Amino acid sequence: MLGDMSVDSAAERVYRETKELILSGRMPPGRLISEGDVAVRMDVSRTPVREAFVRLQSEDLLELIPKRGAVVTPVPLTEAADVLESRAALEVAAVRRMAARQDDTAPLLRLLAELVAEQRRTADGRDVAGFAELDARLHREIVTAAGNGLAERFYATLADRQRRMNVWAIMPDPGRMHTLADEHETLARHIGAHDVPGFEVALRAHLMATHGAAAQWLA
Repeated sequence: MLGDMSVDSAAERVYRETKELILSGRMPPGRLISEGDVAVRMDVSRTPVREAFVRLQSEDLLELIPKRGAVVTPVPLTEAADVLESRAALEVAAVRRMAARQDDTAPLLRLLAELVAEQRRTADGRDVAGFAELDARLHREIVTAAGNGLAERFYATLADRQRRMNVWAIMPDPGRMHTLADEHETLARHIGAHDVPGFEVALRAHLMATHGAAAQWLA
């Protein structure tokens, strides 16, 4: 029993640490990783590594290669487009709902301002992974503020793909992080004004500028 618990605990640790490496971009798409290397690095046996790899494959983060290990999978272009379409629909619907009810958006705007300020600090430090994580949270807070629990739960299912996409969109040009922060401030102004059309136009431009080919459907 203790042995089983030990394996389960080790598998969870391998899963969490490997997943974070993938989501943060430190383990890029196409990277071949072996069970043996991970087992040595994390000081565990191969069994929990194998269990973690199977779990990560079920989440489309790894593709298992028999007798070789696993390869980190990219977010396919078509899937990335689906993520962006879903994000845009949910975020615009959230802002529309807040505008229709004339919600007091001051608490949300204060939170968004804090997140943008933190983004600028991470941009100054050229911390792409940290910026991408804050980016995902900022957009999630917009959906959360509308108070639609079902929409919020669905949006949460996009989080891992969204974070990976953000990292790889920003990494070629880290200098764009400050521009992204500016665009987030623009989105916040439209929310504060209950300007749904303006928010939608700004959001589409923001997603297209950040994600390129995956966002062409927004044009």
